[in-house]
Amino acid sequence: MKRFYLAIAAASLMAVAACTSTQPGSGSPAVPPTQAPVDAEAKSAPAGNFNDVDVMFLQMMIPHHAQGMEMVQLAAKNAARQEIKDLVAAIELTQADEAKNMTAWLRQWGKPTTADPHADAHVNHGGLPATNPEVIADLAKASGSEFESKFLNLFTGHQGAAVEMAQREVKQGASQPVKELADRIVKSRSGQIQQMLTLLGQQ
Repeated sequence: MKRFYLAIAAASLMAVAACTSTQPGSGSPAVPPTQAPVDAEAKSAPAGNFNDVDVMFLQMMIPHHAQGMEMVQLAAKNAARQEIKDLVAAIELTQADEAKNMTAWLRQWGKPTTADPHADAHVNHGGLPATNPEVIADLAKASGSEFESKFLNLFTGHQGAAVEMAQREVKQGASQPVKELADRIVKSRSGQIQQMLTLLGQQ
């Protein structure tokens, strides 16, 4: 069973690596526990300097963050290993700051903070990156080592989707503050994925 989870998680990491030109260094990657708040960026973002890619990126990332927060809160309660609890505590803090600023940018631009729910509206953006709520509900029922395996496997894929969206924003967005946020997301989530793969291998 452990090999099954490792294979799926490794496949998710390979998909992320194929989409990015940033290669991890040798040894275990350092995952920053938190990122500096970007409130100042949200206030200074030029109102006219954005495009549809910026808007769609933020609209898709906000619910993606919300699902991520739901999963890390489950891990904070149900994970046994302190390494996982420390990781999810850092993720929760970072993503709360990011979500606040993403919402602020959209409101400043006069744009909705939610994306069009119709799937065909997002074909050119890779589709809405939602994790199946039934999968999260199944995760909530697990405990012990089973919970940790399911969480690490599921969250590796979840953060991999964030990397893919952020890479698209870096390449095609127009707002410099949003592109800088996306670049930080690529780097931090790639580090988190590496750390989760290590934790999976230690089971």
